[in-house]
Amino acid sequence: MSKLVYNEMLKIVRKKRLWVIAAIVAVLVALFTYAQYRETEELRKRLGTTDWRTQLQQQIVDLQNRLQSPSMSEEWRKYLQIRLKQQQYYLEHNVNPSAPGAPTFMRTFIENAIDLFLPLLVMVVAADLVSSEASAGTIKLLLVRPVKRWKVLLSKYIALLLSVSFIMLTTAVLSYAISGLVFGYGGFHLPLLTGFVPQGEDLNTDNVHMIPQWKYILMELGLAAFVSTVVGTLTLMLSVLFRSTAAVMGVMLAALISGAILSNMVSSWQSAKYLFMVNLRLTDYLKGAAPPIEGMTLGFSMTVLAVWGLMSLAVAFVVFARRDVY
Repeated sequence: MSKLVYNEMLKIVRKKRLWVIAAIVAVLVALFTYAQYRETEELRKRLGTTDWRTQLQQQIVDLQNRLQSPSMSEEWRKYLQIRLKQQQYYLEHNVNPSAPGAPTFMRTFIENAIDLFLPLLVMVVAADLVSSEASAGTIKLLLVRPVKRWKVLLSKYIALLLSVSFIMLTTAVLSYAISGLVFGYGGFHLPLLTGFVPQGEDLNTDNVHMIPQWKYILMELGLAAFVSTVVGTLTLMLSVLFRSTAAVMGVMLAALISGAILSNMVSSWQSAKYLFMVNLRLTDYLKGAAPPIEGMTLGFSMTVLAVWGLMSLAVAFVVFARRDVY
């Protein structure tokens, strides 16, 4: 098995996709770092101070003004009302939720990348693990070896998991190293509040507690790795079912983009909570954001994703073992 996994990892490395992914992450992190720096400077100039309390008070006023708009959708109004109560809670308890520093940038970057950017990077690796070999005919050379088919596919899946680990580590290291050049490298022990539970338009703060930022970041990385693994498993299944890598990438890209759209539009469609793409933003539960559909919890979303992943893995192994012609 170790030789099979080594062979699969060698194929991935030779395609240089992991290095391309690392380059993409580095470029985007640099762009987002500059964008956040400009936003911070504009806010400082507008308020004339660097005091975070003044800035947070201004954000609260801005949220209150936005809530006065009569044309705002109910879903967006609900989100802003919960966000407003969180900001007021931070101010009342003297906690700065966005203190400058590389760890804060890492946390924000992961929160915004978990449902689309990171899954897309994993999809790039997983999309042609089987389909490219099937279309090129090289899969026949692999299957004539005295190795059971399930072992061949398992080696590909293990290589995929190793690639997911590489992507997560690269994202964490590059986001910290690059953003630290601008914002500084301190802030891992910054206290953060978690445990907010949205209940309709109210915010339950009974279970709110304080944790250091480094622990919060590890929790986010774990959730992001879980989401990326599920998306990678789904992509692997499609790679087994389809000969065309373009078809695999097209289906997954459509699913991920539709998920980003549906998350803002499905509050009244209860059955949509069982779709995997509506459950990708697991980090929202940590910061207490309103779920896409009322009643959804972290445990529920992780269970839905786990079921999708296990079912996809089962389908991939059954089809790969029984298909006669590649």
